[in-house]
Order: sequence, then C-alpha cells, then structure tokens
Amino acid sequence: MKFNEQIYQIRTQSKLTQTEMADQLHVSRQTISSWETGRNLPDLETVVIIAQHFGITLDDLILGDKTMQTKLIKDTSKTHRARLNFGAAVLFIIGVICFLAELVMPSWVDRTSMLHEPYFFLIPIGYLMIFAGIVMSFVSLISKVRNRK
Repeated sequence: MKFNEQIYQIRTQSKLTQTEMADQLHVSRQTISSWETGRNLPDLETVVIIAQHFGITLDDLILGDKTMQTKLIKDTSKTHRARLNFGAAVLFIIGVICFLAELVMPSWVDRTSMLHEPYFFLIPIGYLMIFAGIVMSFVSLISKVRNRK
C-alpha cells in the first residue's frame, strides 16, 4: 500500500480530521493533505513520530511504498553529504587559522644564533587540516556522483 493511502487509512480509522491529525503530529493541515494526495512525503523523523503515535511499525509505513524508501534514502545521503561538507569546511578553516596563528606568534633568535619558534607545530597541523578538508570534500563529491546513478 502506498504511503498516501496508509496516511488516509490511519486518519480515517482513528476518526480524525486532517486538522486534528495535524495538531497531534505538530504539522499543518496542508501538510497532511499533501501527504494524502501524494504530493509530498514526510521526513524520517516525522515517519517515526507517526509510527509511534498511531502504534504502527516502521516496516508497515516505509516498506510498503517504494517511493517512500527512495525518498528516505535520498534524504539520508543528502544529510550525510551536508555533514561531510560542514566537516570539510571546519577542517579547512582550522588549517588556515593555524597558518595565521603561526604568523603572529613570537619567534626570536638568541645571542647564540639559535632560533626559538615555540609554535612550529602549527604549520604541519595547518597542512594536515587543509589536506583532510580537501579529502572530505572529495569524498562528498564522490558520494554525490554515486547517488545520482
């Protein structure tokens, strides 16, 4: 059974109007209407709430509809890519901060011509962070290309 049919059946068996069901699930009446007509599908969190609220297994809600399965898989991969992109950006920024910090940290040469650079480790850490950020961006790009197929 398709998800839109299931939502309609759940609502009518519970003797609820679209507005009442929307209030219970903390969504708008229009959202319930769009689910029932098949225009939109809920996200995974909302599907879990529906299952818990109405005492239905997730298998019944999700596995009965191939469209729902496809949507949830795409949503999950988008979330994964967004996390990878965020992580890559953070690593890249940390790398740049390491380079900038090393520039402003004091270094000096003493009377014996010995260079004192107490924050020398910031340069290799900066390179490492930037490299890790680039790798994470590349992994995200590969994931995006792979999921288009």
